[in-house]
Amino acid sequence: MKARIASDIKAAMKSGDKAKVGTLRLVNAAIQTAEIESKGTLDDAAVIAVMTKMVKQRRDSIAQYTSGGRADLAAVEQAEIAIIEAYLPKQMDEAAVTAAIADAVKESGAASPKDMGKVMAILKAKYAGQMDFQKASAAVKAALG
Repeated sequence: MKARIASDIKAAMKSGDKAKVGTLRLVNAAIQTAEIESKGTLDDAAVIAVMTKMVKQRRDSIAQYTSGGRADLAAVEQAEIAIIEAYLPKQMDEAAVTAAIADAVKESGAASPKDMGKVMAILKAKYAGQMDFQKASAAVKAALG
């Protein structure tokens, strides 16, 4: 994944795509920071986690810019999200999330909201980068409650 990003930075530089170069450099910097913090190289799952966090930060920024009447800045953030999401696994639709939650509940033997942590651990292990865990958490809570 890191090699693909590095080669795409070079390709974007050659083609003159300044927005893509800038965004991919931000991604590369975030990955390097995470590697320094973890004191080692990151595997693809950890890189996906870093990129997912970056998308979430940009979505939060879009909400703030939109409420502040700065549609121009929100558009820049949206363009960055599109570039980053091209490297992330495809997000699961609601039906697939519901099925995954049902499988995880069955697999963990969860019976009450107290067992929510077990279910979420299974989901995070199997579906990292493919599911919005904030929404999944609410769905797990509803399934167990």
